[in-house]
Amino acid sequence: MLKRMLVAVMMLAVSAGVAQAQTVKKEPIKPTSAADAKKMFDSYCAVCHGKDGKGGGPAAKALAKAPADLTKLSARNNGTFPDVHVRRYIEGLDEVAAHGSRDMPMWGDLFRSLNRDTAQIRIAGLAEYLKAMQQ
Repeated sequence: MLKRMLVAVMMLAVSAGVAQAQTVKKEPIKPTSAADAKKMFDSYCAVCHGKDGKGGGPAAKALAKAPADLTKLSARNNGTFPDVHVRRYIEGLDEVAAHGSRDMPMWGDLFRSLNRDTAQIRIAGLAEYLKAMQQ
């Protein structure tokens, strides 16, 4: 499992100055515990969505479409957290049409490559973390 995680890649923004276009660089991820949802979020999601989940991560400016504000998921769903949809997006089972590619969520392939129980623990942890950050 750890070896599979190490071969996964992480998007990082590389600023090249205001006048130059930003690019996205892919690097190996750091191993994170499936029991630590905050560390998983910081490793898997914050680079695009920001540590606060509002869409202002360092890679956000390099993306064609701005990342979603993850703190407003419940607000956009009549006050109900869309748990099943969030889990399916994290796992990579549902398309995120606004992003135009399977890069979001970029961790779907990673989670599908893991032991099913391990993947579900990670997905559940991230979904609960997102639920807790709703405003």
